[in-house]
Amino acid sequence: MSMISVTSEGSFDLEIEDIASDKSISHRCAIFSLLSDKSSVIRNYLRAEDTMCTLEIVSTLGAKIEDDGEVIKITPPKSIKEPADILNCGNSGTAIRLFMGFLSACKGFFVLSGDKYLNSRPMRRVADPLRDIGAKIDGRSGGEFAPLCIRGNSDLEPFDYESKIASAQVKTAMILAALRARGESAYKEPLLSRDHSEKMLSAMGAKIKSDDRGLKIQPLKNPLKPLDIEVPNDPSSGFFFAVAAAITKDSKIRLKNMLLNKTRVEAYKILAKMGAKVEFIKRDSKYEDVGDIVIKSAPLKGVEVSENIAWLVDELPALSIAFGVASGKSIVKNAKELRVKESDRISTVVENLMKCGIKVDEFEDGYEIEGSEFKSAQIDSHGDHRIAMSFAIAGLLAPMKVNNIDCIDTSFPNFIAILSKIAICKEAE
Repeated sequence: MSMISVTSEGSFDLEIEDIASDKSISHRCAIFSLLSDKSSVIRNYLRAEDTMCTLEIVSTLGAKIEDDGEVIKITPPKSIKEPADILNCGNSGTAIRLFMGFLSACKGFFVLSGDKYLNSRPMRRVADPLRDIGAKIDGRSGGEFAPLCIRGNSDLEPFDYESKIASAQVKTAMILAALRARGESAYKEPLLSRDHSEKMLSAMGAKIKSDDRGLKIQPLKNPLKPLDIEVPNDPSSGFFFAVAAAITKDSKIRLKNMLLNKTRVEAYKILAKMGAKVEFIKRDSKYEDVGDIVIKSAPLKGVEVSENIAWLVDELPALSIAFGVASGKSIVKNAKELRVKESDRISTVVENLMKCGIKVDEFEDGYEIEGSEFKSAQIDSHGDHRIAMSFAIAGLLAPMKVNNIDCIDTSFPNFIAILSKIAICKEAE
């Protein structure tokens, strides 16, 4: 199916247990398992195209993968195997950037690549600081674009690095390099980005200290403890249905087993600020806080979003659908990072909202949306899974056709199956 039509079926009250597993944590589970000398056990691993590519890379590097369809067991190799072929990261910026940090400290020659969208995304933000500590990385345009070649160096220098951007991918790549460096390293960022890596690695036994100024990372003296984890459901994926409930009169959704990390639920808090009724119910906190999120519809009002943008880059396209029906104006600022995601999410959001009859003004670092009534439209996803899913949700407001929806499989394979519980979804021409 390359195009889908979505039409509303009216109000709903739904409990969802099968939201896609968290993509960020699934990638990290696979890669971090290579830092132990014992088998890691992972339940509820995301079985999407990108995360399965990461699992395949881990296998190619020498790990033994046992998968019974429910539980994945990863037994790391005694030493990383030099691959005979290119390591395919699919569409995942997380995978390629984390592997850059990890493989920079492994003996061997490695080539990382992905699809045409991934290979057009910027990589020097990771390559340059890694090169500064002794990593040997090259690629197109001086290492700006994949394919990337890495000649691993097991003798990296410690560092004191201050990143100009808040990026969990850059941070994690540098942490993975620091764990094999010759001394203590320090990392600072302008705003706390997603902190899954430091939490998970610390729980595995890594010595990582964090405070308001950043991180201090001690090199590993021994292998880390293996993971024994159930991956929680992805709040970024669940947010599409949070928006669905918020914009559909007399509707309610309960999202089960969700990751509640504060860097991952900012969009829900903005939805609450707009007027939707949002409740967080914590149930567990072994590696991360996990629980349920309940969202009820209510009249929405416009807001300004200019802070904690690093916590919102995945959710802003869906949040923009809510902006489109809110009373008054909503404005997004300081969000230039949106331009270097799977698509230029500023231009693709603006372009598609305008097709829907919504008035939008575009800025270099964001946009302003004046809430009104959606009109039926045909949407171009530009191969970006979050654009495709956001405008599929807009079909609850007016009939939508969304093209190139195969990209949804990179992160949320059962999205359309869940959407079909609250809307009429058909293959379109």
